Amino acid sequence: MAKLIVEVLDASDLMPKDGQGSASPFVEVDFDEQRQRTQTKTKDLYPQWNERLVFNIKNPRQVEDQTISVYVYNDQRYGHHKNFLGLVKISGASIPFNDSEALVQRYPLDKRGLFSHIKGDISLRIYIGDVLGSDNVMPESFPVETEQQNVNSGEDRTTLFPILNEINTNNSFEEQYMETETKKKKKKEPEVRTFHSIPAQAAGPPPPPAEKPPVMVERRADFAKAGGPMASNVMQMQMPGGPRPEFGLVETRPPLAARMGYWGRDKTASTYDLVEQMHFLYINVVKARDLPVMDISGSLDPYVEVKLGNYKGVTRHYEKNQYPVWNSVFAFSKERLQSNLIEVTVKDRDFGKDDIVGKVMFDIVEVPLRVPPDSPLAPQWYRLVNKKGEKISQGEIMLSVWMGTQADEAFPEAWHSDAHMASQQNLVNTRSKVYFSPKLYYLRVHVIEAQDLIPSDRSRMPEAYVKLQLGHQGRTTKPSPMRHINPVWNEELMFVASEPFEEYLIIDVADRVGPGKDEVMGRAMISVRNIPTRVDTAKLPDAIWFNLLKPSHHAADEDEKKKEVKFSSKIHLRIWIDAGYHVLDESTHFSSDLQPSSKHLRKPSIGILELGILSAKNLLPMKSKEGLITDAYCVAKYGNKWVRTRTLIDHLAPRWNEQFSWEVFDPCTVVTIGVFDNCHINGNDKARDQRIGKVRIRLSTLETDRIYTHFYPLLVLTPSGLRKHGELHLAIRFTCTAWVNMVAQYGRPLLPKMHYVQPISVRHIDWLRHQAMQIVAARLARAEPPLRREVVEYMLDVDYHMFSLRRSKANFFRIMSLLSGISAVCRWFDGICFWKNPLTTILVHVLFLILVCYPELILPTIFLYLFVIGLWNYRFRPRAPPHMDARLSQAENAHPDELDEEFDTFPTSRPTDAVRMRYDRLRSVAGRVQTVVGDLATQGERALAILSWRDPRATAIFIILALIWAVFLYVTPFQVVAVLIGLYWLRHPRFRSRLPSVPVNFFKRLPSKSDMLL
Repeated sequence: MAKLIVEVLDASDLMPKDGQGSASPFVEVDFDEQRQRTQTKTKDLYPQWNERLVFNIKNPRQVEDQTISVYVYNDQRYGHHKNFLGLVKISGASIPFNDSEALVQRYPLDKRGLFSHIKGDISLRIYIGDVLGSDNVMPESFPVETEQQNVNSGEDRTTLFPILNEINTNNSFEEQYMETETKKKKKKEPEVRTFHSIPAQAAGPPPPPAEKPPVMVERRADFAKAGGPMASNVMQMQMPGGPRPEFGLVETRPPLAARMGYWGRDKTASTYDLVEQMHFLYINVVKARDLPVMDISGSLDPYVEVKLGNYKGVTRHYEKNQYPVWNSVFAFSKERLQSNLIEVTVKDRDFGKDDIVGKVMFDIVEVPLRVPPDSPLAPQWYRLVNKKGEKISQGEIMLSVWMGTQADEAFPEAWHSDAHMASQQNLVNTRSKVYFSPKLYYLRVHVIEAQDLIPSDRSRMPEAYVKLQLGHQGRTTKPSPMRHINPVWNEELMFVASEPFEEYLIIDVADRVGPGKDEVMGRAMISVRNIPTRVDTAKLPDAIWFNLLKPSHHAADEDEKKKEVKFSSKIHLRIWIDAGYHVLDESTHFSSDLQPSSKHLRKPSIGILELGILSAKNLLPMKSKEGLITDAYCVAKYGNKWVRTRTLIDHLAPRWNEQFSWEVFDPCTVVTIGVFDNCHINGNDKARDQRIGKVRIRLSTLETDRIYTHFYPLLVLTPSGLRKHGELHLAIRFTCTAWVNMVAQYGRPLLPKMHYVQPISVRHIDWLRHQAMQIVAARLARAEPPLRREVVEYMLDVDYHMFSLRRSKANFFRIMSLLSGISAVCRWFDGICFWKNPLTTILVHVLFLILVCYPELILPTIFLYLFVIGLWNYRFRPRAPPHMDARLSQAENAHPDELDEEFDTFPTSRPTDAVRMRYDRLRSVAGRVQTVVGDLATQGERALAILSWRDPRATAIFIILALIWAVFLYVTPFQVVAVLIGLYWLRHPRFRSRLPSVPVNFFKRLPSKSDMLL
């Protein structure tokens, strides 16, 4: 007996109904007067049931006229009714009659009435099949096999997720793409089902059990409503399968001040409203005076100890000082207060046990609350008391104690109880800081010529070349084409210079005496501060002759040496700083700043970007080998501004709740947020901070004035494969302050004008980008606390340009995805031409004739169609920001050898056999690319050969036909020609032949140069 099988998998983003921000959902399915339900998932807005409900089908022929109703309810265990969470009605006409044709589809939940508050969707898999057993088997519900169950039972994971199969690296990209296209085509073909009544005895033995088809998850935005025709997508391309749930975004609703309205705001809501408010107890220890003498030497070595429960903070100590000044702030999290008393003790450091000078006690209940923009709390003098609570004869300490939030000015520099395990010296490595990249410029050097060079060997003419050095950047000209004491080069070299221009440009003119042996004939040193600056495409500065001195002359006093030197060689240079360019220090694909170096050329800002780094969860223990967990901190970069959160020690779910803002000058830019494990808590300067993950968000994909709060997966690609290191909770808002300027920005070029008027070659751009990255990393590493080189390189993607077979595959499939839209249009038009749907073909004929008769309607029709398509797709617009896509990056199914090659050093450090195997693989891929390029060249050469008389008969035939067509088109109205060509192109299949057309045959017979190749 046929059964209707409804697999209820999961739901997401359900509406909270229990008054506590959650719900306890269950699903109830109603079909043909049969009703079944799933289990209840307590307190879960993203439930996963994975249950199968089986219903009896009384008459299979009436299934198409029936409706399956799926209801989602909130289970109120102590109430008298159940809350409605949404419903889905599915027409029986859309149900496949085979398990292999059933797909997992996501249905948005519908409202029951006009005033229902419903959101979210549900994942179902519905099909009609036979259940083993007798016909009297009662409908039952049992769990569906999940991926985890398959793993536990030893089954291959690829039965459910074929995309995770290991890809043979020797397979070509074309084979994989054709396989995918074949699956798509099979899926889109219309299904014709015929029901036959076959007795069980005549059916024969059952076929062997087929392999369970892969479960392909497809998000259904427009499904078939009950009793109505099936809706179809318009220009909607969806990837089969979708991303894995653990690699996707999770939308959240944290209690932010920006969403609470007027009643939930406080004084800081206007500037600190994208994070959850956290309260801290602040103790500001300013100084002390008139401390009593504690040592025989007549003084004391004072320091202050602030104690709150088990937390203890200590200031630095001063030697022999009765009037010390500390200016230290201590911050204790209100969530972890372990006592109601604050004890501030002044101690004297001694060789044995430290002596207590005096102390001050505070009750937390009496501590005032201070919220910015209130003025800072004024510190007060307090008399010290001894252990018995009696005031001592002398000694006072200046303190201020208040309860504040993370918006307090003292928050970044304070000692935090979260970092109580860090020593006083290493405490600086845990603090929150803001950094700025140095302002970069392009420095151009035009090496023209030199005169009166003096080689060491007067009997030979020098083979002169110029070597230039600016900091760590070195460039060399080619040897002069003529060997002479007055050589000419006429070459232009570029460098990256940074403010405050403290470096010198060193110019050496050298003679290539022999292989590997060079001799410097003269040197000139020019301070970068003295080099003129060109702002726009103005006139170039004049070239200047510089004296070339021996290198030894620069070691001693220059003034004295200039007096001694009566004659010197000279070099003719034109040097200037170009401030009209933007110095690229990151890839243009995800650049965060496109402004020119000169302030005078910069446009006003168009908006403000606000980022709230809330928390992280499920972080992996990065220091498990050392017996520790993770000391996580975040770094965010946009433009030239870098921000760093404080380090939370030994936390797998840290809560930062820090907010930052940037000025936005171009919406087509990207903000990058990285999470790292701090490996310098214990003072190990040789350690490197470990990367936990990274998130990129393009501002142009965000709606203005909307707050996005999501958990972003932290994905890291390692030599062993793709790993998820946790999830990062972010809140982001893009506010536009100049709508006209922002709209006008879309019509302007991305880079400043100089990049197009005087473009820099790609080869030079790549080298200059690398140098700019090195300068930025070196400058930020000199800050306190330093933003270390490994952090800057990871944020700037230093190795993005390195070869990766995985990335090459990803780019190939991106191109194929683009071409799939064109191929879909071609298949649709092919169906029109072959009359697969006569009604559609007739409508196309009518539209074609109308456009031919009224050609002035062609362009308006095209643009109106584009407008309608864009308006229709507005309903399906992405509601979440973009994030790292593991499937698009081909990271889920990357071969281990491909990853090992991607993480190989440059030059390679792998064994010879591995390098040989990879080289052969690359040759195989390059051979296929070579074949495709050769085919394209062949088609182009055939087109050029039409009028070249390379084939005299073909050219003669073509020109005669061209003359006939010219006469025909001259005497025939254009509309008649268009109608004839269109009707011929759309002719019925009865008038078509399977043989290639005459023009195609003629073109393929034209000669090319492929037979001339060796």
